[in-house]
Amino acid sequence: MAMQLLAVGDLHLGAAPSRLPPGLSERAAALGTAAVWRRIVDQAIAQPVHAVLLAGDVVEEEDDFFEAYSELAQGVERLVSQGIRVLAVVGNHDVQVLPRLADRIRGLELLGRDGHWQQVTLNKASEFLTLHGWSFPEKRVRHSPLSGVHFTPGQGPNLALLHGDRDQPDSPYAPLASSELAATGLDGWLLGHIHKPDPLTAGAPRGYLGSATGLNPGESGPRGPWLMSVSQGAITRMEQWCIAPLHWQSLTVDLTGIGHEDQARERLLEAIAELDQSLGRHRQPPEAAALRVHFTGRTQLGAQVQSLLSSESLDRLLVGDRSIHYFVESCVYAIQPELSLEQLSRRSDPVGLLAQKLRLLENPPEDPARQILIRQAREQMMANQDKSWWRVLQTPSPDEAQVARWLWQSGLTALDQLLAQQGATHP
Repeated sequence: MAMQLLAVGDLHLGAAPSRLPPGLSERAAALGTAAVWRRIVDQAIAQPVHAVLLAGDVVEEEDDFFEAYSELAQGVERLVSQGIRVLAVVGNHDVQVLPRLADRIRGLELLGRDGHWQQVTLNKASEFLTLHGWSFPEKRVRHSPLSGVHFTPGQGPNLALLHGDRDQPDSPYAPLASSELAATGLDGWLLGHIHKPDPLTAGAPRGYLGSATGLNPGESGPRGPWLMSVSQGAITRMEQWCIAPLHWQSLTVDLTGIGHEDQARERLLEAIAELDQSLGRHRQPPEAAALRVHFTGRTQLGAQVQSLLSSESLDRLLVGDRSIHYFVESCVYAIQPELSLEQLSRRSDPVGLLAQKLRLLENPPEDPARQILIRQAREQMMANQDKSWWRVLQTPSPDEAQVARWLWQSGLTALDQLLAQQGATHP
């Protein structure tokens, strides 16, 4: 049988979610970090896994000792009682409190104390994995924890578990260079610190695990621990378990073509229903989902829609049959008035010339005039991409569809600005 491990990014026990509406604020404890930790423990036991790995910032603040002690101790006790090891490294948030907790909680194994790399071998039957761990010795570490370090490979796949700031050389939080990580010779590295998870795979288990649960609108998208399987001496599975009790989502609602402002409600509910189907496929669906809704598209009813929705209560939207509490955290209105490119293109001024170019983009891809326009635009984009300040981003070259999309979006924006400057009414 494969050896299975559950890797957990920034847990931040003691932190509370923000921007909750009145109907949910009293349930903050059931939606926050303690709740996701209990879900992690439940799922780890149900799987079951061989070990749980914690990549630092397990605790939010140094003065969260008692709250963290209660939650962490109960979870570790349950895991250890089922034969599941719990290994952790210290991050910049819990540099004092986590070592104290580890000294008091039986079964919580702290790796790399005081900034000294430590190696441990995990095994189950004939499967092995070697874990190399490093912990913050103090709150600010301005040097790379990989500087001058040579790793001695152990049995099975070799992974590093640490907390740090990747490719930010001036960071005070253990700056790590991607080149340093690649030069370690390890099979992968499981990182804490950045809350947005990287797209980790079994073939490339290298990057940030992300936060265990989102706590604010800036932490939208899937959140949860990662299940790793080791079989026949290799990592064969890397799967994110989406089990966060509170899900944050940026939701786009296109209002193009609506005939009455009431239809904005319908399109919003349709978009939430589609999201509900997606969240229902999570390993454990959330209790609540916070939505930042972007209303886009072209309609003459933009002002009416904004007036209608500003008078609505969007703190509880009942959609689907999963009993997820949906609420709108904020609305962003990027609605533009309808344009008749055909009429505008008859003009002989800059508005007409721009409308003519935009109409070319509506032609089939094989149209010669459209191809010339896209080729010219792509050549200008590539000339800018070669500038030193853009080259460092290593952005892939845009394809024809991307160029056409960017031209269309920027062209419509420019057309709106030209018409606004002229005080013109859109035909």
